[in-house]
Amino acid sequence: MKVVLFDIDGTLLWTDGAGRQAVHQAMEDVFGTAPAPGLEFDGKTDPQIVRELMRHAGVADDTIDARLPEALDRYVALLHEELARADHGDKTFPGIAPLLDTLEGRNDVLLGLLTGNVHRGALAKLAAVGLVHDRFRVGAFGSDHASRSALPAIARTRAEELLGYAVSGGDVVIIGDTPSDMSCGRGIGARAIGVATGRYSVQDLRACGPAAVFQDLSDTVAVVHAIIKE
Repeated sequence: MKVVLFDIDGTLLWTDGAGRQAVHQAMEDVFGTAPAPGLEFDGKTDPQIVRELMRHAGVADDTIDARLPEALDRYVALLHEELARADHGDKTFPGIAPLLDTLEGRNDVLLGLLTGNVHRGALAKLAAVGLVHDRFRVGAFGSDHASRSALPAIARTRAEELLGYAVSGGDVVIIGDTPSDMSCGRGIGARAIGVATGRYSVQDLRACGPAAVFQDLSDTVAVVHAIIKE
């Protein structure tokens, strides 16, 4: 059984800046400080993004710690509003629907998510593009841990609980668009597959040493082969 964990932003879909707008407004609402522009969000968890934005704005760590849950709650509420303002129904990347359908139909694949989004934010983004979250049977989220490198072990544990047996690290496959996606599973021996639909090029991702890299995920046969290949 392969446990196949998809990143969300830049891999499955994009939100035309809805997430960035929501998090910036949430920080201003909760901390009273507008974040400075320019911080890259790619490959980071939502709690990590909040902390970096507010540290850069001069907010003390103890204040960030105290108000982090409120800030994330406000972010999710604003994210729903932002996503409702535009038509997000066609903002999945090429090949996503047939790839998910193919993987879901196999008896040797367990579909899941591995994302820096907090769980409620992940569900909002999936719903905005019509992806049914129930098909992703396991996962790990930014609400589980602020460090992305901690998420693969969490996802594997949940897969083992669902399946009822141990899952080797080599049977975990992480698919994502950032160097963080390529490296975060190394602690458990997971394989990574890169896709250059985000900010990073095929060359950028290949330099991180993944099992395979694709320009996009539209070649279903090739992507499935890379996933199943030992």
